[in-house]
Amino acid sequence: MFENMTEQQAKDQILNMVSNYCDTYHNQNKDFYEGKRIPYASRVYDHEEMVNLVDSSLEFWLTAGRYTDEFERNFATYLGVKTCALVNSGSSANLIAFMALTSPLLGDRAVKRGDEVITVAAGFPTTVAPIIQFGAIPVFVDVTVPQYNIDVSMLEKALSDKTKAVMIAHTLGNPFDLSAVKAFCDKHKLWLVEDNCDALGSIYRINGQDKLTGSIGDIGTSSFYPPHHMTMGEGGAVYSNDPLLGKIIKSFRDWGRDCVCPSGQDNLCGHRFDKQYGELPLGYDHKYVYSHFGYNLKATDMQAAVGVAQLKKFPSFVERRRHNFDRLKAALVEVSDKLILPEPCENSIPSWFGLLITCKAGVNRNAVVQYVEDHGVQTRMLFAGNLIKHPCFNEMRATGKGYRVVGELANTDRIMNDTFWVGVYPGMTDEMIDYMAKTIKGAVK
Repeated sequence: MFENMTEQQAKDQILNMVSNYCDTYHNQNKDFYEGKRIPYASRVYDHEEMVNLVDSSLEFWLTAGRYTDEFERNFATYLGVKTCALVNSGSSANLIAFMALTSPLLGDRAVKRGDEVITVAAGFPTTVAPIIQFGAIPVFVDVTVPQYNIDVSMLEKALSDKTKAVMIAHTLGNPFDLSAVKAFCDKHKLWLVEDNCDALGSIYRINGQDKLTGSIGDIGTSSFYPPHHMTMGEGGAVYSNDPLLGKIIKSFRDWGRDCVCPSGQDNLCGHRFDKQYGELPLGYDHKYVYSHFGYNLKATDMQAAVGVAQLKKFPSFVERRRHNFDRLKAALVEVSDKLILPEPCENSIPSWFGLLITCKAGVNRNAVVQYVEDHGVQTRMLFAGNLIKHPCFNEMRATGKGYRVVGELANTDRIMNDTFWVGVYPGMTDEMIDYMAKTIKGAVK
């Protein structure tokens, strides 16, 4: 088949065939009819992602390579940050973001075991898990409804002489009150980690400037799991405007090593064999010097290749999410006597991940969810609901050690009992949105 062809000609023919294959056999079943299952999220892609994926596989580099470099560079530019590290999942991104704060390179500001980190229990567990796994203490405060984000009036009450950081997520695309949280962190010299996994593309106006969420705190994280705002199948990113934090983040991702040479390169710093590190002999190979107890959490270049194509489409994804959210919410206003509908944070333009719904008194959440699901609309809880009620907290609840609660988690418990959400992903049509609204209204009426 490839006789009398150069390698590039053969590759071009393969990629052209892949493009035609994708256009012919993928994304063809878009017709919607009432009762057809509507997932809360799904991949949105075309031949460009598949061509990039195959292009990367033909190179057979497999680990991080040129597509990784391109994605990290373009993603940092999009966010307006100085450093970006691609990792294998959003959970790994949160792990590295927190562990970066434990680095001895941060001196007195480094988080130590027993130090406290302010967070919330109404969210996804991987925002909290790294804190506990390291041996720091999560301090839980309540959230507000209908914003579903941290109650900033509780921040000062949660503060102690052991507080070192605030690590919280922007809930389902709705930014938390970044002005208040950032001012609190700046006042008390605390680190701020923005879990941006459900809010990529959200805008927050702070100090007179519109900025993307994830770029305002000390570190931001993203997830590229298929349901998220853009996908690589698996994947995540950790990013920062602080060059030192950027260096630490990449060290934790890459086994904890000192060396910043990309895979396949040597002696980028020019001092590979002439420095003294720790108690190692003078001139010990810098590629094998370790400053942290790190991990190997790199993504593959094939994942990055998909991400490069997704990022080009991403602004249109955000606009469609906003359109879908606005259309669905407008249609549900007529049952606002029975349901609490979400409100965006002041000074924000959310990139909605979903539309949160809280049932008012007299409306049974479980009955509503069952009806909606039975009529073909997929639903989700607000993740853990109240994380400290879960089995993973059994031992800590029994001993009363390992975490701290400030005030009452009344809204957190209400979310656990009365709240669910449906998707607004960019592959949804107006017809699908209207059917979802009809179904939810039917459930509560």
